[in-house]
Amino acid sequence: MKKLFLLSSVSAMLFSCGTSQNQTATKNTKNATVTTYANSITSAELKEALYTYASDEFEGRNTGAPGQKKAVEYLKNHYVSLGIPSALPNNNYFQEVPLQTLKTPSIDLLVNGKSFTNIEDYVSVISSPDGTFDAKEIIYVGYGIDDEKFSSYANIDVKGKVVLFKAGEPKNSDGNYTVSGTNETSKWSNPRQEFVAKREVAEKKGAKAILFYNADTYNYVAKRFGGSHGRMSLVEDPKDLYYFLINTELAKTIHSTIATSDKTEPLNSTIEFNYQNASNTFTSENVVAIIKGSEKPEEYIVVSAHLDHEGIKEGEIYNGADDDGSGTVAMLEIAEAFQEAAKNGQGPKRSIVFLHVTGEEKGLLGSRYYTDVSPIFPLANTVADLNIDMIGRTDPKREKTNRNYLYLIGSDKLSTELHNISEEMNNKYCNIDLDYTFNADNDPNRFYYRSDHYNFAKNNIPVIFYFNGTHADYHKPSDTPDKIQYDLLENRTRLIFYTAWELANRENRITVDKAN
Repeated sequence: MKKLFLLSSVSAMLFSCGTSQNQTATKNTKNATVTTYANSITSAELKEALYTYASDEFEGRNTGAPGQKKAVEYLKNHYVSLGIPSALPNNNYFQEVPLQTLKTPSIDLLVNGKSFTNIEDYVSVISSPDGTFDAKEIIYVGYGIDDEKFSSYANIDVKGKVVLFKAGEPKNSDGNYTVSGTNETSKWSNPRQEFVAKREVAEKKGAKAILFYNADTYNYVAKRFGGSHGRMSLVEDPKDLYYFLINTELAKTIHSTIATSDKTEPLNSTIEFNYQNASNTFTSENVVAIIKGSEKPEEYIVVSAHLDHEGIKEGEIYNGADDDGSGTVAMLEIAEAFQEAAKNGQGPKRSIVFLHVTGEEKGLLGSRYYTDVSPIFPLANTVADLNIDMIGRTDPKREKTNRNYLYLIGSDKLSTELHNISEEMNNKYCNIDLDYTFNADNDPNRFYYRSDHYNFAKNNIPVIFYFNGTHADYHKPSDTPDKIQYDLLENRTRLIFYTAWELANRENRITVDKAN
């Protein structure tokens, strides 16, 4: 252990952001530079904070559980101690997020007079109101797509009706996908997007109930959504909509040639069901602090990380030191560096929002509440989101190459300028190997859609997702603070600080040249 520590210390000196002469610079000086404030971010302080935040005392920080409540109090008290105010008018730092733990609803469903079984044959995947519904006709809309290049809804009215569609998207005679015009799929068949994209179209067009057939994923979805095992969602007024995933037997009972037919048409099949909801409601919290901008206070740079983890399972505590204790303590150090600058009269020109979100492990719930339900600050005035989720370890795939690396995801997807600024800050100050392996649109891991930045990106707010990759301790009780490589955590945190500093202090707001 001692040898490893010595190697870590030497490597920190070799590739740390900033220069050795600035390491000893006094914080409280009128001549302080951005490097001075960056160098106030130290591995020692990060380690001290993480050994507390990822300790057994916080019980794995499961959303809504006592350990998560301790975590948000810890974060609040840290901002109070730094003199950084709440972003909320009530000054308690907590944005309350209404959540519900879903249980399997009671459903009786018949198609063409034949009874089918909940979970075995179909699964309800949204929270719907109690009620009884029957229809003498079902509208089949093929792939369920509505795009300027292809629409399944041409010349058909689905308002108040039951809509059936299947997974996937059409191809042209040349073998390319119709929507993208290439061999790359679009959101209409991307496994992490089509589920919502197709539902939203049918909902917008007034469908009363939706039946989605996906033979490849039904068993997985039935296991994930069907059981009463604590799946969570935001508490919203139940949609006046029913959304079921259905298996092959049920799909073919409705439309015998569904596997080969893409033709939009009314079907003579009938459906009737009785739906009784089941859920338990509770409240969790986002923790939000702000340093107001000195010149452009109504423009906001958001720095985000999720505060929750997996909690306790079968008596074992999932401490989540890397996921996402590393991102959480990085934010605290970044906040402290900005606050030191503000105290010296060198505060950011734009406002910096420190957003610790809850419920990431349950489906990006806290960030979705912030962006889609109750933004504290207008999304139109939000310049960028720098999201930190797992930056304290090394991907085993990188261990034999350059450990001084960091995966960046999303930096160029909405703003070329953001990507260029990120590269510039790294080249100027840090020289970290920025790895874009997981940034590809066809990345099978789909990491771009799997952390809180995505809820900003889908609203056309430029993002960067900072990530070290997964490892053997990912989502296991063994993700503990002694496994964190604190020299790497220090350097990566400084890079994020430099990028936030540039975004906050440059003359012009970055442009969004790739809006969706």
